[in-house]
This record gives sequence, structure tokens and C-alpha cells, in this order.
Amino acid sequence: MLDELVVHNLAVLSEARLEPGTGFTVITGETGTGKTLLVGALDILRGADLRTDAIGAAGDEATVEARFVHGGEERILVRRRTRSGRTRSYLDGAMASAQELEDTLDGLVDIVAQHDHLRIGRPAEAVRMLDAALGADGAGVVEAYQQAWADLVDLERQAAELGGDHRALARERDFLAREAEEIEAAAFTDDEVEALKAKADLLRNGHQLLESLGGAHEDLSEAEDRVGAALEAVRRAARLAPSLESLAEALATGTIELAERRSELTAALDAISLDPVELEATERRLALFGDLRRKFGETASAIAEHGRKAGERATELDALLTRASTLDEERSRIVGAVAEAGARLTTARRKAAERLAASAAGHLRELGFRDPVVEFGFESLAAPSPSGVDRPVLRFASDATVAPGPVGRVASGGELSRLVLALRLAGGVGSAPVTAFDEIDAGVGGATALALGEKLASLASSTQVLCVTHLPQVAAFGETHFVVERVPGGVRVRRVEGASRLAELTRMLSGMEESDAGRSHAEELLRFAEERRHEAEEG
Repeated sequence: MLDELVVHNLAVLSEARLEPGTGFTVITGETGTGKTLLVGALDILRGADLRTDAIGAAGDEATVEARFVHGGEERILVRRRTRSGRTRSYLDGAMASAQELEDTLDGLVDIVAQHDHLRIGRPAEAVRMLDAALGADGAGVVEAYQQAWADLVDLERQAAELGGDHRALARERDFLAREAEEIEAAAFTDDEVEALKAKADLLRNGHQLLESLGGAHEDLSEAEDRVGAALEAVRRAARLAPSLESLAEALATGTIELAERRSELTAALDAISLDPVELEATERRLALFGDLRRKFGETASAIAEHGRKAGERATELDALLTRASTLDEERSRIVGAVAEAGARLTTARRKAAERLAASAAGHLRELGFRDPVVEFGFESLAAPSPSGVDRPVLRFASDATVAPGPVGRVASGGELSRLVLALRLAGGVGSAPVTAFDEIDAGVGGATALALGEKLASLASSTQVLCVTHLPQVAAFGETHFVVERVPGGVRVRRVEGASRLAELTRMLSGMEESDAGRSHAEELLRFAEERRHEAEEG
């Protein structure tokens, strides 16, 4: 149950605290005081948007907090929003996401709002109501249709990717495969390309290199002989003048250096090739690289990457073309599966519709209708849709003597409010531990209002019920009563009991808290509500 609800700076509610009872709690107040904000606060905790423009004048942050006690476990939920747009959520004192709060309250809190009547005439809402009424067995029928529909959507996606011209795809596949094969066969690397360029330069300039390096080799050989002769002369002198030994050592080192450089020149000369066949092969390899570079990329790495992607795309197209050969046959099978699953879903929904309509009509009779008609029609669709193969339409008539029609055209505001409640009751509202009703009594009055109050009080025997109402006949059935009222500087929420509650009911009846006639009527209402609650408990 909801143990406590605290609101800070939410629109006109600068500070409000609600501690509802375990049974039927009513919230009343004059128009514009913000009483519906209390139910809205619960909806915010369930994931509704906490907008920046909902922040009141009492600060730069709006906060909604609630404590729930269910199954012996206490859960505390908090959502905050600042004027800068930052939203924060907390669960049991720890940071959490808004989705975690929503998941926590899923199945724990149900809200029936005054705007629900705007939705019940829509086919999507009819689908939602019927699917919710299918029960555990029916859920499998819905899942089976959704899976069949998903298979069809996936198949259509594949068909769209294939397009209508399979031959064009085959040509693209072959073209890409040839590109990939050409690049793979060439197998260039960046290192090989650099080596080929260097080799080509050597082969193209072989005669000039031989001439230049051959002369250098002869000169270096002569220099080596001369330095060797000089070394012998200095060594002889060093035997006579030991101070020359360092010069002899330096000349010896120079001789070694000259020998090494001559060996290098010899190796360079040996590497020079004048083979025209080798030059032609190198030029041909470089020409192939140039051709690939013009078509596929500036470097060997870029060319290889193009080949990889071309190969992958060719493989994809090959798989698509293989898939295309079986696509028509598979489409026929899946379309049949959609039709079959859709037919089972329609059958299940028709059965649920009969149960839901009969139950709703029963509730409507208790809410003042003499012989109401509630029914669901099923209009076949030209093509399957994500929700089924037909469109459920809710039809209503306030009396069996009138032909039922779409609810938005044939029901008044008060009738729609009662129809919403009847459908929600028939569809299982009240199965949640906490159920909140937000001014669903619009357009209702008199004996019907009493019936509505009694219906809500009866529901509260098995679940905690909160109801924002403007009807004294409904408020009289409340076991706990809160008033939202204007005070200097803002709005406050207070619990009323005894004389203060009698004064509030008097105000609701006559517009004046001190009206003797209104007070007498209020006392009568409270006695009537008390008697009916006792009768219900004894019955």
C-alpha cells in the first residue's frame, strides 16, 4: 500500500504530505487548487515526464517522494527535477534510473485518469483492453502472432534489400568477386612496392652505375696500395723514433677502413644487373600496381582493403541471391502463418470481448444504467497489421432500445466517465495493491454519484483506493478524507475528520461551509454511506 506521499514545489503545491488509509481515501478541494497533482505525482514516479514548467515558485527544484509497504517490504522512491533540466531518481536511498522506479511500481500502482475516456474509442486502446483480458493462456496467442508478424517484416526487409532485379545483383556480385580476385592475385604489400621502385631504378641505370662505381673501385684500390706503402714506411721510421707509433696505428686503421669500403663497392658492383628480362619483369609488376592504384587506392594497403570489402560484399550478395531462390516459397509460408496466427488471435479476442463487455455492462447497471449495451465489433483489415488481422471497435449504447455506436459519438461526458470505470473494473483494475482514480466522475450526479461512491468503496475492500473527486456523494464513502485548499501564500493539503469533514461535505453540497441545509444533507450522506458500508461488510 501507499504509506506516504510527499510533494515539494510541484506547480501550486509548495509542500504537501498525504498519508492515505488502507481502504478508500478521497481527495477533494475547489477547482484550481491542484488536487489532481497528487495523483499526477504518483504517475511521475511511474515514469511520467516531470517537466521543467511543473516546477513551482517555491524553489528551483520539484520533488516527489513516496513510501510503499507491500508484502512486508518497504520501498522508498524519489524523483527530482531542477530548472536547469537535470532529473534525478532514487530507490531506497540509492541513485537509480527512472526506468527502475517504473519497474518497481509495475503491477503495484494503477491509475485511472479523467482523460482515459479520450482513449477508449481508439482501436489501439480496444486492442490493449482485449489483450489484457485474454489471461495467461491468451498471452501465448498474442506472442505467436507477434512472432509471425516479425518474421514477415524481416522477410519483407530481405526482399527490399534484394530489389526486383536479381540479374543486376548477380552482375554486381560477379564484378565485385573479380575485383577481389584480381587484388588477391596481385598480392601487393607496401614494402614490396618500395622494393620494386628501388630495383627498377638500379636496372634502368645499370650501365651508368657500373661505369661510376667501377672507376671508384679502381681509385680506391690504388689509394689502398698507396696507404699500405706509406704505412710500411712509417713503421720503419717508428722503429727508429718510437713517438711515430701512434701515426703508424692511425694509418693501419685507415688501411682497414679503405679495405672495408672497397669490399662494399665490390658488393655494390656485383648487385648491379644488366639483365633486360629482369628489368622487363620488374617494370611489368610496377605497371600492374599502377593499374590497381588507379582503380582501387593510392597504396598497397588501401588496395588490399578495397579487395577485402569487395570480397565481403560479393559473399553477402551471393547469400542474398541464394536466399532469393527460396524467398517466394518462404513468403507464402510466412503469410499463411500470419493469417493462421491472426485468426487464432481474433477468436481469442472475440471470446475476451464477450466476457469484458458482459462484465462492463453489469458494472454500468450498478452505476445507474437501466439496460446498457457494451460490445466490440471486429472490422477486417485489407492487410495484416502489427496488432492483428482485424480492428476491434468499442461500441456503446446507454439503453438497449438505441443502436450501439462508436463511444466517442454516442456517449455523453458523464456516460463516458462511468463507461471508463466499468471497463477498468471489468478488465481487472483493482488487482493492483494501489489504485488511484483522477476525477473520473465528470458529468455524474444524483443517485448515480451515490452508486459510483459505493462501487469505489466496494473496490477498496480488496485494494487501497485513492480518488480525486468533486462529488460529495463519492467523498462521503471515503474512509480517509483529505482536502486541498488555498491558504495565504499557496495551497495546503490537510486531513479532515469529524466536524471539519462535515464542513467540507457541506461546502461541496452548497458552496457554503455554514449552510444549515447543506450540513443536514451532508450528515445524511455520511449516515447513508456508513450504512451501505456496514451492509456490504455483513453481506
